[in-house]
Amino acid sequence: MSEFGGVSVCSVLILAILGLGMGVGALAQLIVGRDGPRVDWTMAFVAGFAGSLVGGLIFSLVAGDGLDIRLSGIIGSLIGAIIITAAWQWYRRKQRAEALAADKALARSGRNHPR
Repeated sequence: MSEFGGVSVCSVLILAILGLGMGVGALAQLIVGRDGPRVDWTMAFVAGFAGSLVGGLIFSLVAGDGLDIRLSGIIGSLIGAIIITAAWQWYRRKQRAEALAADKALARSGRNHPR
């Protein structure tokens, strides 16, 4: 590993990949739409990282770029992050709807809510 100004190139590369993943995840939230007024950075990190691994890798290999960082991999990362963000938001909405239905059923039955 080479060093540049006392910092290894490998550590800077890892930080750059994590930052790019979070940026791609945040962009995916802007494209798909957010549940709240702000970016959910946990979702941005997970969607960006998983989207980069799956979408970026598949897109790069299909495009014939190998494992090099190219535009095809970045586009694949964004597409993967959009898919993961949409799936995550669908799952969250489904959980909220089920919880709301359970609350309404408890209210109709006249029983006290367990909370």
